[in-house]
Amino acid sequence: MTDPHISQKISRFPVPEFSQLPEDIQQMLTDVSDKAGFIPNVFLTLAYRPDELRAFFAYHNALMLRKGGISKAEKEMIIVATSAENSCLYCVIAHGAILRIYAKSGSLSDQIATNYRKADITERQCAMLDFAIKVCNKSAEVAEGDFVALAAHGFSEDDIWDIAGITALFALSNRMASITAMRPNDEFYQMGRGI
Repeated sequence: MTDPHISQKISRFPVPEFSQLPEDIQQMLTDVSDKAGFIPNVFLTLAYRPDELRAFFAYHNALMLRKGGISKAEKEMIIVATSAENSCLYCVIAHGAILRIYAKSGSLSDQIATNYRKADITERQCAMLDFAIKVCNKSAEVAEGDFVALAAHGFSEDDIWDIAGITALFALSNRMASITAMRPNDEFYQMGRGI
C-alpha cells in the first residue's frame, strides 16, 4: 500500500517540459534515453537550470570518461562510498546500479554503501576509498602522507587527482540531490541484481 504522504514527484523544484528545453538539452536527454532505456531523474531535475546541467555534465564526463589508473567500477565505488557518507539516496541507488553492472556483482554496491571496509574489495581499493572519505569529510587534513600511502598502492598523481575530483563533484551532486528531494528512478533498484 502506498503512503499517501509520500510524493512521487521527482523533484521539489519544477521539472521543465521536454519540448520547452533548449535543443542541446533535448538531444542530451534523447541520447541518454537511447542508451539507458530511460531518462535518469538527475537529468530532468537539473534541467531546471540548463546552464548548470551543461556545466555539471561537462565536468562529470571529463572525470568519469578520462582514461587512467582507476577503472570505471572503481570510480563508481568512490561515488557510492562518498554518497553513502553524505546520505544521498539518489546517488547511492543510481550509482549502486551502475557499480553492479561495471563490477559484475549483484552485492558489491550494497556492501560499499553499508561499510566499504568490510566489502569484498582489494587493499588498494580500500586505500582509495579511505582517501575519498577523508576528502569527503576532512579535506583540510589531507597531507603528504596520504599521497605516499596511495603511491604505495600504485596510484599516480593523476589518479589521486581523479579520486579527489570525483569525490568533490559528487559532494556537489549529493547536496543538490538532497535539497531537490531528487527521487531515484524505479529502474535503478533492479539494474544489475541478477549478475
